[in-house]
Amino acid sequence: MTTHVFSTMGTVASLRVDGPAPSAQDLEAVEAVFRRHDETFSLYDEASPLSRIARGELALSASGAQILDAYALALDWRSRTGGAFTPHRPDGVVDLSGVVKALAMEEAGVLLAREHPDFLLAVGGDILGRGLDEGADWKVGVVDPAHRDRLAALVDLTGSRRAVATSGTAERGQHLWRRGGERFCQVTVVADDIVTADVLATAIAAGDGSDLDRICGGFDVDVITFDLEGAARATPAARGWVV
Repeated sequence: MTTHVFSTMGTVASLRVDGPAPSAQDLEAVEAVFRRHDETFSLYDEASPLSRIARGELALSASGAQILDAYALALDWRSRTGGAFTPHRPDGVVDLSGVVKALAMEEAGVLLAREHPDFLLAVGGDILGRGLDEGADWKVGVVDPAHRDRLAALVDLTGSRRAVATSGTAERGQHLWRRGGERFCQVTVVADDIVTADVLATAIAAGDGSDLDRICGGFDVDVITFDLEGAARATPAARGWVV
């Protein structure tokens, strides 16, 4: 088992590979994916194209294919979630952080899978897994929002379920743009792909009281939520993961 840790996007990424160790070139290629996304989309880097768009120095329409494609994807998810997910901050600034990290993870996963079929990539609490961990399914722990030194669930990455994303104030502090009153302190979504998991975790955590049931009924995902009193709720397939 090989573990590689690096800093990116204001957080920490951890890569575990079961089998032959990745070469230095493989690891650099993975890090380069995240570096490129961060340099393009970061609103903390004043030189990034998205920061220039936010300041009115660059028109969104002239920003290039990478930004326009990500923006189109975010708008599509806004429509699909009934507005619970949005790429627009309350002040009108375009913020694509809701899809960018997942897109980088997705691209890095494609690169890794070419030579390393068994890996687990974790970035800021979101997880993408492929293959097996020493012959068994990868297991992903979900932290109890009320007791950060405990696990609230243990997710099996099995079958087509290969991505886990967690959102909420317990995980990252107050970072959500809510359109209704706060209902959940933490939401975990398990899906077949990391973009779906990440977007829907954000949508449920940021949405109003009707969004959980609508999203669970409209998308093929498994969900675990914790309300403000710490009570857990899980969709049928996820109930066995709650500890």
